[in-house]
Amino acid sequence: MSEETRSETYAELASVGPYGVRPGHALITMVEPHPGHEYAYNRWYEDDHYYAGAMAMPWMYAGRRWVATRELQELRVPEKSAVARPVTAGCYLSTYWITEGRYDDHMKWTVGINKRLNRDARVHQERTHVFTAFQDHEATVYRDGAAGPRDFHALDHPYAGLILQVVDTEGPEERTALLERLRTVELPRRLAGSPAAMVTLFRPTPLPGDRMTYVKQVEGVDTRLTLLWFLEQDPRECWTEHFTDLESLGAGAGRVELVAPFLPTVPGTDLYVDRLR
Repeated sequence: MSEETRSETYAELASVGPYGVRPGHALITMVEPHPGHEYAYNRWYEDDHYYAGAMAMPWMYAGRRWVATRELQELRVPEKSAVARPVTAGCYLSTYWITEGRYDDHMKWTVGINKRLNRDARVHQERTHVFTAFQDHEATVYRDGAAGPRDFHALDHPYAGLILQVVDTEGPEERTALLERLRTVELPRRLAGSPAAMVTLFRPTPLPGDRMTYVKQVEGVDTRLTLLWFLEQDPRECWTEHFTDLESLGAGAGRVELVAPFLPTVPGTDLYVDRLR
């Protein structure tokens, strides 16, 4: 068995390279199961793919799944989105943290394992990737300063909801300026007194050329920011008071292409599957 798994190389690999806890990178993937396949997709992802296709991989150390019921889908803006067409597409969102400095190592493994999963017929084909991108961490803004969970806790802490926000700018310089404005001014102001405990900000990285054919190349590598808002309240309970104006975030410096609220899934169950349509 050791010869087949090359066990002798594991100690060598573990002894070199970064091994901190900071989420230097993320995989953020929003997927739409095809109509009639919602239950089968959910069970495949939870029972197999979440583990064999994600959490069992080296350097991917935290993960969380989220779901958008039809009620939540109808809260999304803008009506015409460059990310989701139609804007309601993408019932499920999965978010994963990857150890800083280990993106290249992780990608070599993930490409290899996904080729194997496809070859072994362990990939559910009745789904569409609406928004799938590996991302580099740019900043985290906290509502309460040093108090409370940190960003590396975010996918394990029992947050009640999440908002995915995608902002496009005209170019790299505009993105850099917007990032600084969000980090220092806009997000601290909006987080104060809100049910959002933190916002993590990422920029997308291009996928390798040998990626799976069903995953399209990442858009906006030089121009896009992805924000994850971690909520301490169900988004349905606080949306009107706190988040209806997120479409204007970054006005004048960028275009908000998606604001989409989600609830956490309950692992091992089909909760919410009957409320997607």
